[in-house]
Amino acid sequence: MKKSTLFLALLAFSFAAKAQVEETISNNKLVIYQLLPRYFGNTNATNKLYGSKEENGVGKFNDITPKALQEFKKLGINYVWYTGVVEHATMTDYSAYGIMQDDPDIVKGKAGSPYAIKDYYDVDPDLAVDVKNRMEEYQNLINRTHSEGLKMIMDFIPNHVARTYQSDAKPAGVIDFGAQDDKTKAYSPQNDYYYIPGKTFVVPAGTEAGGALFSHPLKDGKFDENPAKVTGNNIFSEKPSIDDWYETMKLNYGYDLQNGKNYLDPMPPVWTKMRDILVFWAKKGVDGFRCDVAEFVPVEFWHWVIPEVRKINPNMVFIAEAYDPSKYANYVSYGGFDYMYDKVGLYDALKRLIKNEPNATVADIRNVIQSQGGDLSNHMLRFLENHDEERLASKGFAQQPEFAKAAMVVSATLGSGPVMIYSGQEVGEQGAGIEGFGGNDNRSTIFDYWGQPQHQQWLNGGKFDGGGLTPAQKSLRTFYQQLLTLVQSNKAIQSGKLTDVSAELGLGNTAMAYIRSTDTERVLVLANFNRADMVNISAKMLQKVTKKAKLKNLLTAKPQGASVKLLPNQASILSF
Repeated sequence: MKKSTLFLALLAFSFAAKAQVEETISNNKLVIYQLLPRYFGNTNATNKLYGSKEENGVGKFNDITPKALQEFKKLGINYVWYTGVVEHATMTDYSAYGIMQDDPDIVKGKAGSPYAIKDYYDVDPDLAVDVKNRMEEYQNLINRTHSEGLKMIMDFIPNHVARTYQSDAKPAGVIDFGAQDDKTKAYSPQNDYYYIPGKTFVVPAGTEAGGALFSHPLKDGKFDENPAKVTGNNIFSEKPSIDDWYETMKLNYGYDLQNGKNYLDPMPPVWTKMRDILVFWAKKGVDGFRCDVAEFVPVEFWHWVIPEVRKINPNMVFIAEAYDPSKYANYVSYGGFDYMYDKVGLYDALKRLIKNEPNATVADIRNVIQSQGGDLSNHMLRFLENHDEERLASKGFAQQPEFAKAAMVVSATLGSGPVMIYSGQEVGEQGAGIEGFGGNDNRSTIFDYWGQPQHQQWLNGGKFDGGGLTPAQKSLRTFYQQLLTLVQSNKAIQSGKLTDVSAELGLGNTAMAYIRSTDTERVLVLANFNRADMVNISAKMLQKVTKKAKLKNLLTAKPQGASVKLLPNQASILSF
């Protein structure tokens, strides 16, 4: 879920030339490919504003074939994050299948937000060829992923649910959220929701569900919710704005947010309900969970629930979407998370460099290194794209995906933690167009039915062979393949110590050099973020840090000359 306010809380440290970063290093080099099944197999190129699934198409679980999975492996991927799998609120009518119809006035986009969960125990009917057998089709995808030697991650959305939440697929004995709440109380430790007694929910001003031409029997600018419940992004008002997460309701984990008190004994009922949901999916063979806005949920809950889930699978991976660097260490050491989003940190630093902003400097990368010292850097998930962020190739970001190559190399090699790419990133998906609720925001909409034109060129009608790619797109995808494959195989990148050698090579504010080294392998990473100027490193200067004249370029698998000429926006990884 996208945060309306993100902040930078990085410590300012001076970073001496060739400073050794002391850290406990382990190989946590997952290489993750995020995809929305709704997009991935969709070959329909209509892309009509506010189009229905019949007009614009929708991908299916079954579209992710053995061939597609094999192509992920060739790309260097070892984990696939299937985004938007759990059933969520939608404007599409599935009442013929026994699924309650949603009020479109509290749904974002025709397809609906994947983060407004309607039933934690079911999957999105949009993604099934045979709606009645939708869970079986998802189970087959899990099994297929494993059969191809890959592992899979799915979303867990613990903080909020859709305003129309009602599980029609829950196992016997499961009590729905809110079914036993005392709605006369604004707050009770035993309530699942927070309430605003005496107030009725008001649909935000400016809401035009499904667009002006969309007709629906429930579309009237109103939604019957009395008393109103607190909105997912902690809005204690019956009148959330259109920029709030107005389609969701905040869940209560025992924290009285308005009075700053917690009531964790006895255990709040939401805790055990959420434990049971995680165990339900773990038993289906899920290998990991990406936990939405994990820092909005108390760390005490994670400390308790993660070991509970690992009773089913001791190797279960937990990834936290989080944006407050002051909480990272605690959510790892006490909360039990394996990995934290490194958005407010490395991503933000690299984005400024990619966009060639006036204040962009590699000093920001050094600040990240220092602030994530010790063991923390091993637990940071690095990325340049995901469903919340702007597309690299969009007009509002890099414009040309090649401008992000140096940043991608740094993102993949700076630490020993995971790296992630987002479906279409490797072929320059632009996130262009006004899709509906999503708007023209440089992103691929998560709210609407839509196709991804650049990805569809690689998809090539379901052949997954890149038959429609341009030479430039093929070259870009080859770059990603070389980089991600290297990340999976090189021990220095996976678990080597980090030494910054930028000063010894005479590099300025828009170029960086560092060594990753183990007892048996060493690599020198060189990155030039400058849009216009080449970086020239003489043989004499190189020998200061490598002590050898013979180098090999691992991205091209070719010998490297004694000196280096690094083109603008380019990077090299040299073994020595």
